[in-house]
Amino acid sequence: MRVCITGNAGLIGSRLADWIIENHPEVTVYGIDDLSGGFRENINPKVKFSLGDVSDPKIVKNFFELTNGFDIVYHFACYAAECVSPFIRNYNYTNNLVATANIVNECIRWNVGRLVFTSSMAVYGNGTPPFTETDLLHPIDSYGNAKRAACTDIQIAGEQHGLDWCIIRPHNFFGKKQSIWDSYRNVIGIFIYKGMIGDPLTVYGDGLQTRAFSEMTDALKPLWRAGTDPCASKQIINLGGIKYSTILDAAHIVKELSGSNIIHLPPRHEVRHAYSTWQKSVDLLGFEHKTELYDGIKNMWEWALLQPKRKRFIWSEYEIDKGLYPQWKPAALEDGYWKDRKNNE
Repeated sequence: MRVCITGNAGLIGSRLADWIIENHPEVTVYGIDDLSGGFRENINPKVKFSLGDVSDPKIVKNFFELTNGFDIVYHFACYAAECVSPFIRNYNYTNNLVATANIVNECIRWNVGRLVFTSSMAVYGNGTPPFTETDLLHPIDSYGNAKRAACTDIQIAGEQHGLDWCIIRPHNFFGKKQSIWDSYRNVIGIFIYKGMIGDPLTVYGDGLQTRAFSEMTDALKPLWRAGTDPCASKQIINLGGIKYSTILDAAHIVKELSGSNIIHLPPRHEVRHAYSTWQKSVDLLGFEHKTELYDGIKNMWEWALLQPKRKRFIWSEYEIDKGLYPQWKPAALEDGYWKDRKNNE
């Protein structure tokens, strides 16, 4: 069996590749990533890796031609910075929607057995949690809108071209190999980075926004089954933890581990409560919630302490800055900016 993973250097892609190689050595794993959000060190040496940007149709076409197609494609490559997406619309749609269209084209052309796509809970928007797979979709930002459109296009490809697919809607995955060096995404990673350098942990609003944080390890076997199990064919499945917590809960765990203070910044445009049903992932993919939030964050913290120093990613210029939060001005994102601010907990 030949498996392709896009976004192979990121959290989901690198960890799934590791799991497949360890548990199914008969499978050949191919990966492609432009290393814009992940790192080469994350990539298992047994992966047949190609450096490339899947938002470029020529690169995707050449990649499929050189590798002669695949049995399963896991399409994880994206820029999952939800709240900043309205300020980088072109970049957002190019990397999240156009890139997916490129992958869909080649999956059709090469008769790929199944395309597994990671959507997002962002597609639900301000619905009524717990969100179910059959809920109407009302995304409130450009990232969620791009994911909604990509999902619809994949389903159309299934109807018109016979492409088999499975769409996964993850619940706030975190864990080892996740980037902690991006200023806009992965809230637990942001907290851990700030805790490591002694900066205060910045919480938007009161911090009582709810999320179902999910340690990556628990989702690896279910993701494999999303690509291989006949019962996952043409299914949309929420995947992630069965418990929800607040952003403040996560911040306090990192505060305990790091000794950093917590400060509250003005609220931003985001969904207040976002968590989903999970029974379908249990029934179809065998999902088991094994890792509690504290244990997962502690494990990630210990891993992060061993990582090399890297430059933190900050947008030096946004596509539009009208309505940009003051706390996202480039200077405000520099290390140490909030150290002397008041309102520490």
